[in-house]
Amino acid sequence: MAKTLTYKILQEHLLSGRLEPGSEIGIRIDQTLTQDATGTTAFLLLEAMEVRWVKTELSVSYVDHNMAQFGPENHNDHLYLGSIAAKVGAYYSRPGNGICHQVHLERFGRPGRTLLGSDSHTPTGGGIGMIAIGAGGLDVAVAMGGGAFYIICPQVIGVRLQGRLRPWVAAKDIILRLLSILTTRGNVGCVVEYFGRGVASLPVPARATCANMGAELGVTTSVFTSDETTQQFLRAQGRGDQYVPLAADEGAEYHRITKRLHSERDAATIENIRSYCDGVEVSQPDADGWMKIAFAHVVIDLDELVPLAAQSPGPDNIHTVAKLAGKKVNQVVIGSCTNSSFQDLMLCAAVLKGRTVHPDVELGIAPGSRQVLAMLAENGAMSELVRAGARILETACGPCIGQGFSPAEGAVSLRTFNRNFTGRTGTESDTVYLVSSETAVAAAITGQITSPADLEPMGVKYPVIAAPRKFLLDDSMVIPPEPQETACGVEIIRGSTVVKPPGGQRLPDPLEAAVIIKVGDKITTDHIMPAGPLLKYRSNVPRYARYVFGCFNEDSRDTFADRALAIKATGRKGVIVAGDSYGQGSSREHAALCPMYLGIAVVIAKAVERIHHANLVNFAILPLVFGDPADYDRIHSGDELIVLDTAGTIELAQTVTVTNTTKGFDFICNVRLAPRQRDILAAGGLLNYTRLSRK
Repeated sequence: MAKTLTYKILQEHLLSGRLEPGSEIGIRIDQTLTQDATGTTAFLLLEAMEVRWVKTELSVSYVDHNMAQFGPENHNDHLYLGSIAAKVGAYYSRPGNGICHQVHLERFGRPGRTLLGSDSHTPTGGGIGMIAIGAGGLDVAVAMGGGAFYIICPQVIGVRLQGRLRPWVAAKDIILRLLSILTTRGNVGCVVEYFGRGVASLPVPARATCANMGAELGVTTSVFTSDETTQQFLRAQGRGDQYVPLAADEGAEYHRITKRLHSERDAATIENIRSYCDGVEVSQPDADGWMKIAFAHVVIDLDELVPLAAQSPGPDNIHTVAKLAGKKVNQVVIGSCTNSSFQDLMLCAAVLKGRTVHPDVELGIAPGSRQVLAMLAENGAMSELVRAGARILETACGPCIGQGFSPAEGAVSLRTFNRNFTGRTGTESDTVYLVSSETAVAAAITGQITSPADLEPMGVKYPVIAAPRKFLLDDSMVIPPEPQETACGVEIIRGSTVVKPPGGQRLPDPLEAAVIIKVGDKITTDHIMPAGPLLKYRSNVPRYARYVFGCFNEDSRDTFADRALAIKATGRKGVIVAGDSYGQGSSREHAALCPMYLGIAVVIAKAVERIHHANLVNFAILPLVFGDPADYDRIHSGDELIVLDTAGTIELAQTVTVTNTTKGFDFICNVRLAPRQRDILAAGGLLNYTRLSRK
């Protein structure tokens, strides 16, 4: 039977289960990556498992998030990460070497390999033909220790690319178009696989841009074929011997995808599916307006694509740049793991050559890696950027995660990033547009949103940037591990701010709990655990937990943490009630770990996103889904709930009856757990489960 590329790679790495959509499978992980905002906890958990030496082909610890270093916390983490990497056999990419996804693509990614990373944008590796998946740090620690990684066997969404991008249209516009079709909802348990003749025209960094922002779709990962373009990229990186040609079998069929959409609220999405998908079938709306729409695969004609922009508060709020043209812009930032490649920044330098940034615009440029920065410096492009008035930022995540370069109140900021959630920049009242490098640099020159092709009448010719035949190779900022025979003598450096994270506990039976907070739809992990200047507390859970749901704390004397700890002190547990797509965005496991520390035992939502669902289970929080979404409206903060026979529910139940003792009614929730997840909850979390498994 002809197989998709996704299933071919999964088959090569399958350790348990069957490749049947919806069933749980365990796969072997070849490579792992961590970054400092999640990596400290991941390595602390690895230590707690008593793993002496990593068992993957390659594990890399990157420092790219917490670079501001206000106070000792960040540097304490860096020292710990460098020493523990040497101790257990991981590579250490030092501060300043670049963003983990960009560096990994350049120096370590290999076609056909599996990569697990404690960052939601790990799927960037799909641009080079990897099955690259973002996960919580505890899952990554288990993989470093030689354990399998478990996922639901995915449905594969085929995306056929045909034609060729026109000048001033970019790969960013491909993924923004896909977001307008699939949206950020309803794609859990899927993989996006790009195929078709249009793929060959896209260089590896362009493919990586599409794979990177696949995380915003909510899919498990995205993957491209490995072809002659991939081979050329690897040769230019001095890694030509690692090339493997990979593609779906001829005649491979992609899964038929069904989405549940509302006939009125999702009208634009329904129209996009009709316009861009093959084999579309639409049901009649039910009494409440909900309908099912099914399609065979997505078709994007690159010849017809136009520049697009995603307007905050979400990456799927898509508009054409032409319709937004003329809107005043205050800030432009080019970089992040989505658009900070050599080609991206060379294009910007070519457009800005001999010109000056508009006087009303603040422009920041953040190269994705030290390799990119050094090449721009050597060929003079960096000088062109500086002469034009750009501010050169560190080769790090920086503004993308709210670490500096926040816009003014009410400002409009164009960013080549992947997320534009409200407040993510560090400013609540801004408006953020996610755009391509082409659209961003056009706004930097004109001071307003401008279709980049409109630069032509101003004398700006479209610069064709060829892929380098040879990249500048210098891995001196990547520290290899000590030899295993001498690593036992390495001293692990632990500052006072590096605190051992708490483990999970078995859930009580019966489970008596109070609703601590009720939140709405599309609550992201940024809402749950704020980043920005608070990232420095990631390695100190008791301190970081004070800020859980900080954006909803109207009274500093009555915070979520205060209410949760007060309930915990009585011996009861806490409940979070949420709407649709709870836990979108970053992989940050602290969005489960910190609530667990505060006594949260249950999350009841209309839907929970993949990574967050796994993290909840890993830290012994029971995720439940409303059987009837209307029951969400019947529950309020302060309500007391009881789950009887918790052990039986975890062991076998597909549904569970929850009693609201405050209001005197019962409601049904679905228990969507794979068999292994049930065992993890029964053990009191993945850390306890792993310890028991090793005995």
